[in-house]
Amino acid sequence: MPIKVAIVDDHPMLIRGLQSMLSCADFIEVTGAYLSGAALLKALPQTRPDVLLMDIQMPEQSGEELAQILHKQYPELAILAFTNLEHQYYIKSMIQCGVLGYVLKSSGEAALLRAIQTVYKGEHYFDPIINQQAIGALRPSAYSSPKSPLLTEREKEILELIAADLSSQDIATRLYITKRTVDFHRQNLLLKMDVKNAARLVKKAIELGLIK
Repeated sequence: MPIKVAIVDDHPMLIRGLQSMLSCADFIEVTGAYLSGAALLKALPQTRPDVLLMDIQMPEQSGEELAQILHKQYPELAILAFTNLEHQYYIKSMIQCGVLGYVLKSSGEAALLRAIQTVYKGEHYFDPIINQQAIGALRPSAYSSPKSPLLTEREKEILELIAADLSSQDIATRLYITKRTVDFHRQNLLLKMDVKNAARLVKKAIELGLIK
């Protein structure tokens, strides 16, 4: 029987490319492709794939949130993160959320097919480029709360000021640093919190108890 694979990614062109590539593998059947987590969750009760290729940065729902829902509702589903993000924070966080594999979008066809076969068996698979980071993330000592990213004191300070609706220039003036430095910390905060804009950053920080 073929391995039933579903895809969720908010880039239509990437989805079409994946569908075309995977359809050439005689041991894979693509059961569906979705542009959002909501569309995927709506279809899963009927399609029941074995493996899910999942982007971890989508506008409506983060990969962490979606993986946690899927792991709880469909524990038999093998989730394979498919992303451009190599940062260990994401690798560790996704593993803690129940993801079995982590593959970079820059990987070749052979690596992706091998990853699908591996997670289908219930085994971990990590892109060779991030393998050492993944091994570190699997160590018991790495399992701090997946929802609480470690922030520096400066990042916490800037996060509070972002929540107070200050602009980067206002923050720079308040803290006696350059706007470029503030923008650098802003980008790091978005990366660590897995969000794409300041509004989502503040919302998630409040949910995690990082700010009031």
